[in-house]
Amino acid sequence: MNRFGKALLIAALVGVVGMAFRVSWNALRDVATATGADETAAFLYPFVVDGLMALALVATLVLTDEARRFALRVLAAYTLASLVLNYVHGLVPQLHDEVVDWGRLADWDPANWALVLLATSLPVGSIYFGSDLVAKVLHHRPIEHAPTTPNQDESAETYVNRSTADLGVSAPAPITPTPAPVALPAGPGVSLVKSTDRAPVGAVAAESTRPRRATGRVPEVARSSRPNRTADQLLIEARKATADWSDQELTAEGIRKAVHTSPAKARVVRDTLRTERAAAREASKQAAQVAGTGEAAA
Repeated sequence: MNRFGKALLIAALVGVVGMAFRVSWNALRDVATATGADETAAFLYPFVVDGLMALALVATLVLTDEARRFALRVLAAYTLASLVLNYVHGLVPQLHDEVVDWGRLADWDPANWALVLLATSLPVGSIYFGSDLVAKVLHHRPIEHAPTTPNQDESAETYVNRSTADLGVSAPAPITPTPAPVALPAGPGVSLVKSTDRAPVGAVAAESTRPRRATGRVPEVARSSRPNRTADQLLIEARKATADWSDQELTAEGIRKAVHTSPAKARVVRDTLRTERAAAREASKQAAQVAGTGEAAA
């Protein structure tokens, strides 16, 4: 609905409510006069009853939960009270022109007492309930929901799926390379296969009681063109790729991207290369000390 349509709807609503209030105002004024109110009090009496109805209606649009239910109960009670008093005004013709019997709204005494009690208690109730509703509205704090941007879910997914090569997790022991000039007995083999003892976060193994259906051979086109590399081959490729890297650049993530291997194997190769570099620096230092000692002796 456009702005003009909304303005027209609000204007029509205000007009209908105003005319309805004028009709109810006449009945409530006569009832107030019958219960002993003076001219000024009788003039203001309809504003007390129907005005609180309008206030309770606005409060129901603002408040939530228990406070909103309280406002609805006040609105229903005062609407019913206004309906009863308008109904009594229609049943007693004497109220239309002049007050025949001051203080009597019905011929039956119990009914008259109840109607007088209702009419005289509405102003007091308006003071109490109106103050309570205004206090609830002023102290109401709407719940603010943080806006969700389209990039928020994407960034969260990127964080979860990012590479774990440089995370501080335990890695297999580094590979001990065998020097070419000296023949050493073969050491215990170190597996570069990623350990499956720890399942990834959020991964749940699906259990199936049905036997797995046999599948055909994988086509040659779908197979990987890169052969499986051994630990020594992978270490040789890493040495060549990181020959000019500094110690700060020698990270598992960089090795993984350079030689295209898994994060677990990249961590093993990283630790091995760091061990080699440390051993090389130590050997160079010892050689320099021996050379200095020889020159001093000469």
